[in-house]
Amino acid sequence: MTRTIRPYRPEDLPALYDICLRTGAAGGDASADYPEEDRDLLGTLFAAPYAVLEPESVFVVDDGHGQAVGYVLGTADTAGFVKRFRDEWLPTVADRWPAPDGEPATPSEVMASLLHTPERMVVPALAGYPAHLHIDVLPDFQGAGNGRALMDAFLGSLAERGVPAVHLGMLTENVAARAFYDRLGFHEITVPEAGVLTYLGRATS
Repeated sequence: MTRTIRPYRPEDLPALYDICLRTGAAGGDASADYPEEDRDLLGTLFAAPYAVLEPESVFVVDDGHGQAVGYVLGTADTAGFVKRFRDEWLPTVADRWPAPDGEPATPSEVMASLLHTPERMVVPALAGYPAHLHIDVLPDFQGAGNGRALMDAFLGSLAERGVPAVHLGMLTENVAARAFYDRLGFHEITVPEAGVLTYLGRATS
């Protein structure tokens, strides 16, 4: 059966958690970085809140059998999303992953710290790019145009809603991802004290 790009459905949520974990180490499998009880942490931070709070901004690669094997997800309004994350999403997961005391010492603690500080997503240098996104595709389905098709669906959806531009933050070390974004017309945005991240942006149309 032919792979297709389609809107997210609620039954895709477990797959979003799985994809996020299996691509969470600069594009590679991050499963070994987290104990079993924390395997859902990456998805809780970078995938599920978008699907729950803004499902209209989520698209998946369907393998032809109903299984999601890649996704693009994000928000049309970063500032508004951050408020909803704080008010609506965080209370549902905070007890499972409390904010660490002191400096985070493990990958789980680093992610838990990020979970409890959603306001970090509001960056003044990115004000001209109000939307943001995350995109991940399982390795077996990369290199076949799926990433570009996902991005076309997401950008088209934003453009239809009058959103002018979008940004993303990526690990600078992920050179394969950078090459992908460059091919799609993203450009680097100077963000002070970006640390291990590089920020990219582009117009939605």
